[in-house]
Formats: sequence, structure tokens, C-alpha cells
Amino acid sequence: MLDRRLIQKLERLIERYRKLEEDLSKPEVIQDLERYRDLSKEHKELSEVYETYLEYKKVQKEIEETKDLLRSPDKDIRDLAQEEMERLKKRRKDLEGKLKILLIPKDPNDSKNVILEIRAGTGGEEAALFAADLLRMYQKYAEDKGWRFSILNANRTGLGGYKEVIALIEGEGAYSRLKYESGVHRVQRIPVTESGGRIHTSTATVAVLPEAGEEDIEINPQDLRIETFRASGAGGQYVNTTETAVRITHIPTGITVTCQDERSQFQNKQKALKILYAKLKDHYERKRREEIAKERKEQVGTGERSEKIRTYNFPQNRVTDHRINLTLYKLSDVLEGKLDEIIDALRSKDLEERLRLVEAG
Repeated sequence: MLDRRLIQKLERLIERYRKLEEDLSKPEVIQDLERYRDLSKEHKELSEVYETYLEYKKVQKEIEETKDLLRSPDKDIRDLAQEEMERLKKRRKDLEGKLKILLIPKDPNDSKNVILEIRAGTGGEEAALFAADLLRMYQKYAEDKGWRFSILNANRTGLGGYKEVIALIEGEGAYSRLKYESGVHRVQRIPVTESGGRIHTSTATVAVLPEAGEEDIEINPQDLRIETFRASGAGGQYVNTTETAVRITHIPTGITVTCQDERSQFQNKQKALKILYAKLKDHYERKRREEIAKERKEQVGTGERSEKIRTYNFPQNRVTDHRINLTLYKLSDVLEGKLDEIIDALRSKDLEERLRLVEAG
């Protein structure tokens, strides 16, 4: 059964739900479109908790009533009551689990699009080629999910790799699934540049940021230094004779974003601002967490970009996620974007940890 503390929390939510229903029927609220929209959103979010808790209370009442039947002098009635009691207790247990999950605070970023940033780490050209493999992996995953995938900026190398590449992934639930991908990814394989056939270890860093905009971060235009220059391709060759590339620096934080993939300066500026908003949101949220407390490391991992999260071993066709000790011998499938088995395991572990927090209060 749910303990008293969780019951009290649920009762407060039910009280809030009923108050919202009352407020949403008031003429002054209906006429205030912004307030009506906000209250409607909160009402919708609480509706599943409300309905589930009412069913839980109904089942609990039926259990109490069935206890009386278990004391009946008639054996047939007692047998039927015992069957009903087992069914009700199972249903109660299912509802308890659902309510605990519903009480887990939702990540407000889960519904947002994703700014995906991949950087080559240690390993020179091989690291850049690995970054290209990761980009393709996420692109295939996005396609399988029906999400839209577009490159915002890319710094390519001569052999087809990337020193850095930034993409926008747009789609329902994109951040809720991809947020577990932030960290250092390690590859073990024989590089194409290796003549002796030796296995090398290289790395690439992945950052997954929720898309942000003016409603999330307020930027003072005077805090921005915007510079233009000629876009260049791999090896430093100029691909544009006019200054279409844009570099934007947020002076207070020192965060700098460059975009040169589009043919017009305006388009590059818009893309650069999109990346900058996401990076600033990430920066300020990290700073806030550090000020409140030294953020506790969860078993799934913090998503810090310095954290080694996964190894891709080509000779053994093996991929290992170090945060949950998961090893799969299907590396080729994973690189084709078949990431659900890994991501589902990470989400389950995350859910277990957050459930423990809810139960512990």
C-alpha cells in the first residue's frame, strides 16, 4: 500500500486539480487567454494522476468490502471472495506503481527538439572519422523515429570526417530519448590510416542540448559580438568569396558559435543564434545546479561531456554502455541507428533511480 506521505501528496494534487476545474469555469479566466492556456495545461497534466488515484481509492474500498465476505459462513462465497481479493490486490499493486511513476517530476525539456553537437576527441583523423560515424548513427535513428534532421554547422576534414558538427533534430520526444547520449564515446578499431593493422582507441564527444529560444533565455544584444568572414572548406579552401560565415560571441560567458554552411549571411546568423540559445540555456542550468548543490551522480550518469559513457569495439562487433554495464554484440546494427535497446535500458535505470527518490521523499 502507498504510505501516508505519498497519500498526502496525492491528496494535495487532487485538491489542486479540483481547484483548476473550478477556476477554468470562471468568466474572468476564460477571457484571459494566456492564463486560461496555462491553467488548461496544468489541468491536463494532472488529469491522469486524478483518474488513477480515484481508481486506486475505489479498489481500496472494494478490498475492504471483500474482507467481510471472506468471513462468510458459506464456503462458496468465501472462495469467490478469495479470488476477487487476489484480483483486487494485483490491481492495487499495478495502480500503486503507476501513481509512483506519475509523481516523478517531469523534465520540462523532454518535449523539446535537440541541438546535437559532436566533436572529434583524441585520435586525430581517426577521431574525426568516428565523429562522422556517430553523426550518421544519430541521423539514421532520427529517420527511423520520423524526426527531421538538419545540419546547422560542420567543420569537415579532408578524409570525410568532422572536427565538429552541429545538427538540429526536430520531433516529438527527441530530447527525452537522446538526452542520455551526452558524454565521451570511445571507438576501438584499425583506422584506415593505419598501415600496420594495429587497433587504435579514439574518442568523440557528444553533447545533447534542448533547443532554446527567446522564451527560455533573455539575451541583451549589447552582450553579443557578431563577426563575419569568408566560409572555408576542408583544407582551408575558400568556398565563398563573400563574407557569409558568422561568428557570434556572448561576451559575459565567452561562449562562441560559428556557422558557415549556408550561402547567406542572414541564414548563418539565424542558425548561429539557434545554437547559441541552446548553449546558453545549458550553461546557466549547469551553473544553477552547481550553486544549489554538488549535483548527485545518478547511476545512469550525469551526462557530463567529460564522462566516458560508451565503447564501440569493431573487432568484436561489440558495444558497451559503461553506465549500466550493458554489452551488446551487435555494433553494426547500433551504427545503423538501432539505438532503442540501449536507450530503453538507460531510461529504465533512470526511472528506477527517480522512483527511489520519490519513495524516499
